[in-house]
This record gives sequence, C-alpha cells and structure tokens, in this order.
Amino acid sequence: MIDLPTIQTLISTHGLWVVAPIAVLEGPIVTVISSWLAQRGLFDLPQLILVLVLADLAGDAILYGVGRWGLHRLPPHWLRRVGLREGRLRLMSRRFDHQGGRILAFGKLTHAAGAAVLVAAGLARMPFGSFMFFNTLATIPKTLAFVALGYLIGHTYQLIYFWLSNASLAILAILAIGAAAWMFRLRVCK
Repeated sequence: MIDLPTIQTLISTHGLWVVAPIAVLEGPIVTVISSWLAQRGLFDLPQLILVLVLADLAGDAILYGVGRWGLHRLPPHWLRRVGLREGRLRLMSRRFDHQGGRILAFGKLTHAAGAAVLVAAGLARMPFGSFMFFNTLATIPKTLAFVALGYLIGHTYQLIYFWLSNASLAILAILAIGAAAWMFRLRVCK
C-alpha cells in the first residue's frame, strides 16, 4: 500500500497520468485526494470523474478475471480448503444468475467485501457484459460520493482514510463472522 503523502505528491506532480493507475489500486482515497486537488484547480472535474470511474471499472475487471481464469488453476484441494467445493460453486453461480446485480452492488458499496465479490462473480462465471453493466451502476454513485467528499473536505484526507480503513475493517470482521457462522451451520446441518 502506498502512503498518503506519496499519493498526494504523485497526483499533484503528474496529474491524470498517474491518477488512473493509482486509482485502480487505491480507489477511494485517490478519489478523495484528486477531487480535493480538482477543487484547488489542478484538475478539470468532469475529466477527473471519467478517469476515476474508468480506473475503478478496470480494477474490477481485473478482479473478475482473477476469479474467472485464475482460481481454476489452483489445486482442487486448496479450493476445497477455503470452501469452494463443486456444489458450492454451482450454488454461487445460480445466485449470481438470479441476484448478480444486488450482490455486486452490495460488494461495491460495502467496500470491504468488494474484492471478494468481484472475484466471486468471475468464479461464478457471471456474463462479463452483465458484470460490467451492474458494476457500472454501482461504481458511478460510489465514485461521485467520494468525489463530493474529497471536493468538500478533501484537505482532511488523512482523517477520511483513517475512517475508511476502520469502517472497512469493521465491515470485513462482521462479514467474516457471518460467513463463519454460515459455514458452521452448514456443517452442523449435514
């Protein structure tokens, strides 16, 4: 992970050329910092928003690709160890067929579960067109919210980063506890 002062220096020095690749890796905080810099006149806001949305979607497509083409190459016993048995993969695929948009929106808007949900969409072989459509619908408001946050109070980006990190960790902990309880319930019911 890149530290915040380095991100700010890179963005203010190199402009949109560096915003896009860093936003693929560090989306929300890069959005906040670059929006604050746009408020100070360093960027054209509509161009910045377009770059941020495209960078977020590019990162999501990469995670989808990891799930679609990368995880199947792992040894089957590794997949079973993390609970990705054949039956569970079929169930996950059916869920993405019927509720893919909701699942993607949940993953994008909770931020903590985002990467796992995006990889799961690829693993479930959700059609890429549907994936990108629903993902774009969730990405635009999320990006605009972080742009507004950065534009209005971006000078406090270190505090924003602190709260984003802690909120993400709290949500991740809640999701992990929920997943563990669900897996325990499945084992008990067998």
